[in-house]
Amino acid sequence: MNLDSPKVTLHKSAQETFNFLTNVSNFEKLMPENISKFEVLDDDKFLFALKGMPEIILKKKEVISPNKITLGAAGGKLDFGLIANITEINANSSEVQLSFEGDFNPMMAMMIKGPIGKFIETLVTNMKDAL
Repeated sequence: MNLDSPKVTLHKSAQETFNFLTNVSNFEKLMPENISKFEVLDDDKFLFALKGMPEIILKKKEVISPNKITLGAAGGKLDFGLIANITEINANSSEVQLSFEGDFNPMMAMMIKGPIGKFIETLVTNMKDAL
């Protein structure tokens, strides 16, 4: 299952956007209002939970400055990735799109498609205010 967020234009350079997203503690600023827990576990790992959902641990898996950051599930039963693709527009602005990639059975994919789509859309939309 692959889902893409809308693209968002930020008034920050690609490098500034990249630096913000590589600091895992900044993801707390991007989380939806229904977050019930957020905890930085390491320089490259954090845990979060949304109300009514299980805790999820994400870890930096791949970092390609200043264009791509891949976070992946660290433990748990589900294997998935959250990829931030950053495109430089000019020296003072960049465009970001989040992609979610996971290998799920059809029933699970059907159940989580809506909530995951809304989640990544919220993350990318909150970047406008957080950066």
